[in-house]
Amino acid sequence: MWDFKVIQTAGREQLGSFAPMFAHLNDDVLFGEVWNEKAIDIKTKCIITIVSLMSSGITDLSLSYHLQNAKNHGVTKEEITAVITHVTMYVGWPKGWAVFRLAKEIWNEETPSVSEKDKFQKEIFFPIGEPNPYGKYFVGQSYLAPISTEQVPLFNVTFEPKCRNNWHIHRASTGGGQMLICIGGKGWYQEEGKEAVLLTAGSVVNIPANVKHWHGATKDSWFSHLAIEVSGNDTSTQWCEVVTDEEYAKLG
Repeated sequence: MWDFKVIQTAGREQLGSFAPMFAHLNDDVLFGEVWNEKAIDIKTKCIITIVSLMSSGITDLSLSYHLQNAKNHGVTKEEITAVITHVTMYVGWPKGWAVFRLAKEIWNEETPSVSEKDKFQKEIFFPIGEPNPYGKYFVGQSYLAPISTEQVPLFNVTFEPKCRNNWHIHRASTGGGQMLICIGGKGWYQEEGKEAVLLTAGSVVNIPANVKHWHGATKDSWFSHLAIEVSGNDTSTQWCEVVTDEEYAKLG
């Protein structure tokens, strides 16, 4: 399964030979297990960590790292200033000033904010690529990145929330069809006459030749899948009508 995972190597890089147990606890337990536990989302964990360090009076590079990590995972300037102000009321004015000096550098308004595309790129292994040249067959914005163009053609297709392709058919006289391997986010796959299927990282879809279908993102999530064209004879793609807003809205 491909899924976003916090990975840390600083312990082994800096203390691996001097303190291997500490390095193991830092990289494998703290970041490998606790930070990847699913009950709390990463953004919330970032805020909790900042509050904990601030309350302890720690305003060194470790706090700068966690402030930058929080920004990378969607904490806005308005949110971080509210968090620091609130915590200052309980832990003291000097700590608030110290943390604001660090936060002001990281949330510098002259520094471009991380786009939703950049945030999603951090969650998946393969590149998102450039705007899809087949965009006229899609509702919304999609992206295409060639992974391999030799032997077995392999492409990563990424959909912004609400984006989906038109109904289409992979034609072939023998063989043919397509495989989808989902690598991040949430999406839908639907064959004509059947219920739509929710796809998440690790889902695999085998699409027979000559079957009408569509696929795309859910309304509130980015979505990426690898597309693998199955070899066959007389292969082609027949693009059909759009998936209407009314059809799409029924999926929730």
